[in-house]
Amino acid sequence: MTTSPVRLSAMAHGGGCGCKLDPALLHDILSGLPRQIADPAMLVGLETKDDAIVYRLDAERAIVATTDFFMPVVDDPREFGAIAAANALSDVYAVGGRPLFALAVAGMPAGKLPTEVIGQILAGGAEMAAQAGIMVGGGHSIDSPEPIYGLAVVGLVHPDRVKRNCTARAGDVLILGKPLGVGILSNAFKNDRLPAEGYAELIASTTRLNSIGADLGEFDSVHAMTDVTGFGVLGHLMEICAGSGLGAEIDMAQIPLLASAVPLAREGLQTGAGRRNRESVGNRVDLPAGLAEWQCSLLFDPQTSGGLLASVAPGDADRVLGLFHRQGYEGAAIIGRMHEGEAQIRVRP
Repeated sequence: MTTSPVRLSAMAHGGGCGCKLDPALLHDILSGLPRQIADPAMLVGLETKDDAIVYRLDAERAIVATTDFFMPVVDDPREFGAIAAANALSDVYAVGGRPLFALAVAGMPAGKLPTEVIGQILAGGAEMAAQAGIMVGGGHSIDSPEPIYGLAVVGLVHPDRVKRNCTARAGDVLILGKPLGVGILSNAFKNDRLPAEGYAELIASTTRLNSIGADLGEFDSVHAMTDVTGFGVLGHLMEICAGSGLGAEIDMAQIPLLASAVPLAREGLQTGAGRRNRESVGNRVDLPAGLAEWQCSLLFDPQTSGGLLASVAPGDADRVLGLFHRQGYEGAAIIGRMHEGEAQIRVRP
């Protein structure tokens, strides 16, 4: 951890992917946009709120482009930069692509944030990009009231290997790549309630690249994929359900959770974004009567740099899960299935 002369998290009204607009509001905003120019080369656009746009160049190559940025989720400037970069890179991996390069997106409160701290934020992002095998080749910065940092990332994917959030099939098994609870840990940190082991869990999870997504792009059995971020696991699963015209069932007992988040959730710690997520999609989620409130909080909890959620043919689920584990995603688990029916989610206790 790098010692900072200022507390970054205190300079922002929110942090990480909890800053995202709630799903219902975002839907209303996007529905008012003018009709887009039709382009057959645009393989993935706005239609299903997918993770990145994908544009076909030729029979073998398609460009992946995305951007993601947010306000500090931690105080350490290098770790903030690394988390923001890992989160932005995730959108390329979520469509099965491999990143090529990135541009920095930075808004910093000039005069309030020391120059060396800003430099450390950018350095943390560049170091995470280097882990992904790419460079940050430039970018854009503005003077803003709150610290904001992220990346615009460009990648490549084979046009026939693009993974979308709207192509799940009935009977598919759902695999979640990282445990839930980042939002609750982040809130605890902001309120000085997070123990050292919880902070270590927070950093380990949010700085773990979802690079396995590029390998999963090679699997025909991986029918759909997304990353779990600000809308929580239920919000992003609902996007898969709505886009695919299917329902889903998940097993609460099988969902991996960050160990330090559980006692905090039991104490009643929640996030504003989690409550907004519940208001947005809760009417399409069947929660069992016996499910504890702390468990509900974790299901709607906004994840910053969360794990991939893959919809996989049942016959290949064990092989895909094994790949997650071999690549170091120890918490990855099978959490449910897709099925025929309305775009709703049933949670089993």
